[in-house]
Amino acid sequence: MIKTAIVLTCVCWAGAAWAQAPAKITQPSSTKARTSPSDTSSLSSAEATARLQAQANAQALASPPSKPSAAPILATPTLMAAAPSVAAQTAVPASPVQTVRTASGEQPMGTEELAIADRVHKGQLSCELGATVRVDADPSQPGYFNLRGKGFRYRMHPVATSTGAIRLEDKKAGAVWLQLANKSMLMDQNKGRRIADECAHPEQVAFAQDMKHNPPPKLFDTTGMGR
Repeated sequence: MIKTAIVLTCVCWAGAAWAQAPAKITQPSSTKARTSPSDTSSLSSAEATARLQAQANAQALASPPSKPSAAPILATPTLMAAAPSVAAQTAVPASPVQTVRTASGEQPMGTEELAIADRVHKGQLSCELGATVRVDADPSQPGYFNLRGKGFRYRMHPVATSTGAIRLEDKKAGAVWLQLANKSMLMDQNKGRRIADECAHPEQVAFAQDMKHNPPPKLFDTTGMGR
């Protein structure tokens, strides 16, 4: 019995010792297992950071330096005024009105002016105080006349009037030749004076003589017979 008890005691003691031994051994391994992942993660993160830094440096060295963007041009009032609009650039300019002129630069006469020119008395006309005026038509320019006398020379053309009188003008010189049924006169409008008066063509002389023998009826009755 005693032996049996001793054997059982030894067995129990051995079993307890064996049970305690793995626990002591496994504690360092568990501790090592706990510390190993942290060390590994710390090492892997450091390596990853180093790799990313190296890649960033390589890309920076490989890529060319970027050029700075040009500063935007601001539209100042001067530039806006100087630059024409697109509509103004594409607009078709209106063709100017062209006036037909002859080789001498004079405007041709119309039908009405040419009809008046046909009624102008031509030739040498005697005027009062011994003066004379010569009227010559220009064959190269229908409707234009050259008037000349002592101390003057004018280039004239017909102008239509409301009274029916024949009127020639030299607008540059301000001269007017007025032809009536019984006489003609030359006036200087700029100075407000008559250059020649009582000028008469043979037809006008005949008309003036006929007026003396057959005077036209008076507009107002001065004999008193109309009362």
